Amino acid sequence: MDLWRALRQNGRKARSKVRSGRTILTRTAPQFLFDFGSPNAYLSHLAIPAIEQRIGVKFEYVPILLGGIFKSTNNKSPAETLAGVKNKREFQAVETERFIKRFKVQPYVWNPHFPVNTLNLMRAAIAAQLEGVFEKYVEAAFHHMWREPKKMDDPEIAAKALASSGLDAQKLFARAQEPEVKGKLIKNTEEAVARGAFGSPTFFVGNEMFFGKEQLREVEEMVSGK
Repeated sequence: MDLWRALRQNGRKARSKVRSGRTILTRTAPQFLFDFGSPNAYLSHLAIPAIEQRIGVKFEYVPILLGGIFKSTNNKSPAETLAGVKNKREFQAVETERFIKRFKVQPYVWNPHFPVNTLNLMRAAIAAQLEGVFEKYVEAAFHHMWREPKKMDDPEIAAKALASSGLDAQKLFARAQEPEVKGKLIKNTEEAVARGAFGSPTFFVGNEMFFGKEQLREVEEMVSGK
């Protein structure tokens, strides 16, 4: 049985398990590899809830360090790769508008402090998983990066912002310095590269990789078996 057919069958099984509109995490759940420093990851995050409702499967969020992926793959940020390329930046702006309309999400507010070093934020995401506040943390960190943008690589500013969202920022940042937490983020990042990732947002459905927010449609189609 080929991968595509297997994923279609698993998608049907996942949908059959949905009860009362709730979504569940299954073995075939799509994975979302993200870094808070990516505005396209933020837009993907906004689009995902509606997709989860349609497919009946919950995405698995996997924190990675985008800087680490860039270093391992010799990749660079769009701010660098688009510099001096005529028409490409303009097209990407059009594509982003199409995405916003298609998925009915709010546009991000450009962070004037970009690029922001996200190392501590991503380590704290791992800490939030251990503390059982991961979803709340992800929502807050994305919000303070791309909805009400702040200089989130400033420890005091970040702590104040996260505290305003009801999180124990000091506890999370303290745990972010633990070897276990640091090691988990490194492992996530190294495994992402080993699987073929070179940036964020990256999605996996089984062993199939999809890169960029535009491919969320393909992710949805594969999981739903359409």
